[in-house]
Amino acid sequence: MLQFEQQPRRLQSKSRKARWPWAVLIASPIVGIGVAWLWNAAPGSSPAGTSSLFSRTPTEEQFNENFSECSGPIRISCVVDGDTFWLQGEKIRIADINAPEVSEPQCPTETQLGARATERLVVLLNAGPFSLETADRDEDKYGRKLRIVTRGGDSLGKTLVNEGLAESWKGYRGSWC
Repeated sequence: MLQFEQQPRRLQSKSRKARWPWAVLIASPIVGIGVAWLWNAAPGSSPAGTSSLFSRTPTEEQFNENFSECSGPIRISCVVDGDTFWLQGEKIRIADINAPEVSEPQCPTETQLGARATERLVVLLNAGPFSLETADRDEDKYGRKLRIVTRGGDSLGKTLVNEGLAESWKGYRGSWC
């Protein structure tokens, strides 16, 4: 009887050993599909950067371009006004501010402030590398990418606000007149 009890145990042990390679073969594609799903489930990349494997926040990318005021139909890297610029052919709206209009100002004060804000934004963007951070929405109704422009963790938009050349974004445009 002692031999009879030992023999079935050996058979069970061999049976378990024989199953694990099949379990690995079956589980491997499932794991691979899961990793691929996680990779593709992250939001798409933007001028702000690319997505990492498990993070839903974009990684920061530094930009260092040579800006001037926009003129003519071809716009690669230039400043439209105090809160809008082109970067590498992409139109960017600074999301955390509203600056005076230069294309259709409502009064002489807005005309002057708009020109000063535009000139100042050119200087700020040319002062060194900066980053673009995503805002609450990717784009506005005009198709401009909404981004917060930062350098060293400080918002360039807030610099314009502190200098009286823009106002903090309140969800609507204020009057400069």
